[in-house]
Amino acid sequence: MKYDFDEVIERKHTNSLKWDFAESKFGEKDLLPMWVADMDFKVSQPVIEAVVRKAEEGVYGYADRLDPYYEAVIGWMDRRHGWKIEREWITYSPGVVSALHWLVRAYTNPGDKVVIQAPVYYPFYSAVTNNGCEVVINELKLENGHYRMDFNDLEQKLKDNPDAKLLILCSPHNPVGRVWTREELARLGEICLRHKVMIVADEIHGDLVYKGCKHTPLAMISEELAQNSITCTAPSKTFNLAGLQTSNIIIPNQGLRRTYLDILEQNGVRRPNIFGIVAAEAAYNDGEEWLEQLLVYLNGNLDFLTDFISKKLPKVKVIKPEGTYLIWLDFREYGLDGKAMENVMLKQAKLALDEGYIFGPGGEGFERINIACPRAVLAEGLARVEKTFNALK
Repeated sequence: MKYDFDEVIERKHTNSLKWDFAESKFGEKDLLPMWVADMDFKVSQPVIEAVVRKAEEGVYGYADRLDPYYEAVIGWMDRRHGWKIEREWITYSPGVVSALHWLVRAYTNPGDKVVIQAPVYYPFYSAVTNNGCEVVINELKLENGHYRMDFNDLEQKLKDNPDAKLLILCSPHNPVGRVWTREELARLGEICLRHKVMIVADEIHGDLVYKGCKHTPLAMISEELAQNSITCTAPSKTFNLAGLQTSNIIIPNQGLRRTYLDILEQNGVRRPNIFGIVAAEAAYNDGEEWLEQLLVYLNGNLDFLTDFISKKLPKVKVIKPEGTYLIWLDFREYGLDGKAMENVMLKQAKLALDEGYIFGPGGEGFERINIACPRAVLAEGLARVEKTFNALK
């Protein structure tokens, strides 16, 4: 069927974190929210029908995953990425951020070091520090509008920090939009193996990749990396199911898997959401048509944004993404520090974005904007930016 991604859906007064809590989060009224990473689109029809069928049963007791759920996840990973996974590898978390906290707790001791590649998704920092560990920054390098990993710096950081136990990888990378090549991932993996550093790969955006790029699951590169890594996935970003709290944490190594499951047990984490189960199953089995249409629409939004900025905001540089619907914009030519930029966006443009500085070193002067919205909403957001920043002296 043909999906209408131009439809503007009223999300206010629906308990939406994005729309109903923007004022309490940012402290300003009348904001257009383009911050948190969920989409303003209806989900696929098979997902709607699966959830409605479950709702109509009228019994919402404890639930867990049966064979069809595991088969759906296994089939999706094989079809979309060529990664053949086994049922027992698939473990549960309500969300990837929750999983990151538990994974740090599972494989480190307080005082250990954890490497992250800034500027990066800001909950990575709290997953480390909330567990009494110390963040070590392996900052990405921006060269000619393109980010790359700094392997020399990583090598040196691991030599200088022999108590580094984990590296949290963002792949595809949020917010800079890189889809790491197989060669980049293999080199990263080799360095971590040599220094006995385990990799936790957040691959939640792995299905949202633009033409000409291909997401490679880290664990499928080699058996050694499969045994030294944990892959965090979910249907939430791909199919707009974040509110259903269902993620799949894939752990090939039996010992590592047992340790993670023990941590879940210690924290009373037992069963997934009954609606999350049926929604994920329907999405993985029957949501591909919706996803393919979504990717075309997102590419159109990206083209619209790029063209708008090049013509009307020439001082802003678009870091062209290879994946995700989160676009990294370089406002550094305006010379504003992080807080000044934030004040301009909130108080003058009336636009709620994720400020670059919250992503850590290398983020100052940037903004992250969510383009997973109808084009009319994107146009309104960009018009607010144009009016505000072209009036700055």
